[in-house]
Amino acid sequence: MTKRKSPVRLSPRGIIHGKQYPGIHGKVVHWTDHAFEEGILYIRVRFTDRTELCWRIVTSTVIEEADLSDWKTGNFRQLKVFVQNESNGE
Repeated sequence: MTKRKSPVRLSPRGIIHGKQYPGIHGKVVHWTDHAFEEGILYIRVRFTDRTELCWRIVTSTVIEEADLSDWKTGNFRQLKVFVQNESNGE
């Protein structure tokens, strides 16, 4: 048996906190599975009432910044910024 590195935090009633999905509470699980298709991880939970909850998980590579700089003198001097990620807040 493998021990968890960080314990799962439970509420006083023993419920794990996280994202809640309206309409799911009380459903009976029929089966679950996961699959990788075209770089996407699908996690499916099928219920006995013939409904399904599916998570599609993807990763992406984002250019944070692309710039032209002068380093000849040993000092970094930024000449031009070509791409700047909008999430930088600048």
